[in-house]
Amino acid sequence: MGLFRNLTGIFTVVLILTLFFASSNAIQIKILNNCSYTVWAAANPGGGRQLNQGQTWTLTNVNGAGRIWGRTNCAFDRDGRGKCESGDCDGRLECRSNGRAPNTIAEYALDQSNDNDIVGVSVVEGFNIPVGFSNLTGSCSSRESKCTGDVNGACPMELRDPGGCNNPCTVFNNNQFCCTSRNICEATSYSKIFKDLCPYASTYPSDDDGKSICPTGIDYSVVFCPSSSSKEVARSPPSNPSRDSGVLFKILNNCRYTVWAAASPGGGRQLDSGKTWTINVNPGTSSARIWARTGCSFDGAGRGRCQTGDCGGILECQGYGQAPNTLAEFTLSGFSNLDYIDISVIDGFNVPMELSPMSGGCNRVIQCTADIIEQCPAALRVDDGCNGACAVFKTDQYCCTSGNCGPTNYSKYFKDRCPDAYSYPKDDATSLFTCPSGANYKVVFCP
Repeated sequence: MGLFRNLTGIFTVVLILTLFFASSNAIQIKILNNCSYTVWAAANPGGGRQLNQGQTWTLTNVNGAGRIWGRTNCAFDRDGRGKCESGDCDGRLECRSNGRAPNTIAEYALDQSNDNDIVGVSVVEGFNIPVGFSNLTGSCSSRESKCTGDVNGACPMELRDPGGCNNPCTVFNNNQFCCTSRNICEATSYSKIFKDLCPYASTYPSDDDGKSICPTGIDYSVVFCPSSSSKEVARSPPSNPSRDSGVLFKILNNCRYTVWAAASPGGGRQLDSGKTWTINVNPGTSSARIWARTGCSFDGAGRGRCQTGDCGGILECQGYGQAPNTLAEFTLSGFSNLDYIDISVIDGFNVPMELSPMSGGCNRVIQCTADIIEQCPAALRVDDGCNGACAVFKTDQYCCTSGNCGPTNYSKYFKDRCPDAYSYPKDDATSLFTCPSGANYKVVFCP
């Protein structure tokens, strides 16, 4: 019995020492949301967390390999089930899998060969928000890995996604962009666009420029919307100092009935006939939209539903609306310091709409005011609206998921009635308009 007690004591000391050294070497990664908007941070492994502006989330006892990313425009219920516009991980708040493209990724592989960590930022799966990855403690001679350029603003039309700028592999799904048949692949015209804006990020599968090597044993920081370096600012479209206070969008309901206006970003508001709602949108905002919802009913907590344009059953929208809905879309201070504006009926039509500048020396007025609902093809008809063909048939012909599509009989129906509006995903030549940065805008329902 005495020997047993001695062995037990020795085992206890060894266990305590093991736990002490393990905890002293445990790696932490501090995640900070420095964006002006809410980000739903995600980590695999690690889970997920909502981070409002300025909030942090620290991952402890990190080891092995993994990734961290930010999700945008999310809505989750009390059980943590819902969806995000970008970076969604199977509809869960607590991620158990990688996110859906496009998403800017902070990657790490700890304690690799020669006692080194390999960390970096990647836009191989596209871009949704700026991200920086750097060391918090210890000595690391490698530069910070980050991507802070205005990728969304400069994104080619064929790569644009409601949540950001997609990667060409997801869009075209071929070996040139996915690098599936060999271990080494080359830069492409698309990866060069990303590289020009984010020189310190990996832009295609064999691009190691975004990787930093640090000695094992130090802690790290992942920052959403980090400060831009002077080099990246010079490579990005310049901002207009006069717009630091934001761009005003005046939304007017000129319909004879109530609509529930929605904006992403921006939220939502009930607008009775003749009422207005003005929102302030940050310069540099991309892939944003404004629309009207009809047939809505909300309780005192802002929960309910709408017959058209519903955004997850909430008054204050945190994501895009459900088809059918007529859309006013915009990207501010985009490529060449221009605002890109359009009206789209790709997701169908519910309310007549006008989008026009109120200032800034631009006089482009875009409208879609035809009687589309009354003459809507039978296959697209729904209560209070006319659906988009993609929402009904969900095929590549109408959704253009492969990136190569043309007009159809259904898109021609919309185009004949609203010639200035997007009628299918590749309808850029006659539907995308620009204004010099510096304008404020007006959106009118039933102009």
